[in-house]
Amino acid sequence: MEALLLGIYSFFVWLIFFKFKWLPWNTLTQVIVITIPIVGLTALVLMLNVFAPSSADVRVLKYVVNVVPQVKGRVIEVPAEGNRPMKKGDVLFKIDPTPYQLQVSSLEAQLANTEGSSRELEEQLTGATAKVSESRAAILQATSRVTQASAQSDLARKRVEQNRELVAKGAGNRFDLEQAETNLRDAEGALDGARSTEAQARSAEGQALASERQIRQRMGAKANGEWAQIAQVRAQLESARWDLSQTTVVAPANGSAINLQLRPGSMTAAFPALPVLTFVEDEFTVVALFHQNELHQVKPGDDAEIVLLTLPGEVIKAKVDSIIWAQGQGSVQAGLGLPQTNPIPPGSFPVKLTVDPKDKEVFLAAGARGNAAIYTEHLHAIHILRMVIMRIGTKINYLVLKLH
Repeated sequence: MEALLLGIYSFFVWLIFFKFKWLPWNTLTQVIVITIPIVGLTALVLMLNVFAPSSADVRVLKYVVNVVPQVKGRVIEVPAEGNRPMKKGDVLFKIDPTPYQLQVSSLEAQLANTEGSSRELEEQLTGATAKVSESRAAILQATSRVTQASAQSDLARKRVEQNRELVAKGAGNRFDLEQAETNLRDAEGALDGARSTEAQARSAEGQALASERQIRQRMGAKANGEWAQIAQVRAQLESARWDLSQTTVVAPANGSAINLQLRPGSMTAAFPALPVLTFVEDEFTVVALFHQNELHQVKPGDDAEIVLLTLPGEVIKAKVDSIIWAQGQGSVQAGLGLPQTNPIPPGSFPVKLTVDPKDKEVFLAAGARGNAAIYTEHLHAIHILRMVIMRIGTKINYLVLKLH
């Protein structure tokens, strides 16, 4: 750009001093002609680097997912193709599901058996509860009989005492005394029978309660409205079904599988340190590295342009998302020695750029490099020069400067 401006300036100098000779070409004019471009270009470059800074280090970053299966097994199918675009949910590869299907079938049968046993225990519990209620009703009835028999016994004992007093005074009949004594013995026998019946009823209640407790212990507690045994088997079944679903591994996002060397017959394991393939997402981030003193006028939301070597002739519109105000020189590793400072001069700060939605579908290769320019809110007139420089640069990217 500077050469172009110098060429235009030289053209006007030639017209003024040599073609039309409007001004004399002497020592004074020569000094002025030489001084103007030096001062002008210096001031222009300084302002351009402040109010429309540029970076020659632009990087396209993409998220890389190391795909590790959740279950181990033998690979039986690999539908994915390396370096081919895939959609989220497309099948990458399949693991032999046979052992996991057998586990699911076994737990389904175990669940059905447990549910059947639980229903049987529920019926037994219902019967035991009914026996408890029945024995308690029998206790109430026996207690009532004991009370009644006790009252009759007390009355018969009182009649005996009365008849004895009458016989002793000669005013009573011995037959009545004997009858009263017989009635007393019958009443006491009835009382003993009622007490025995009450004791039997209470013993039956204890047995019924023990049986009910035993059944409840076998059934266990409830979890989420169902018995613990059923809940435990159901949880194991859900876990087995999840393992079965993980035998089909799908793409985590839109992207492509890179370095795909997985083949049917390979064995996989759920070990994070041993990924079976690398998946690169289509989602990308563009960062540009700027010198630290170039960023004091840059703010989030400023317009920007990106030129990549992989896309010669194209200018991608963008905006400043944020400035990452951190770098490696701003941290100190923990240790026993004194902290060491890097002898290299302070580096650059990365600026995250958001590509304009209309250019969002443009394919940006992971690791692509290029140039970027940011247009601040000040001195919009000189932004044109930076735009021209960017467009000349993207045209130059068509040139492949190799000798062979």
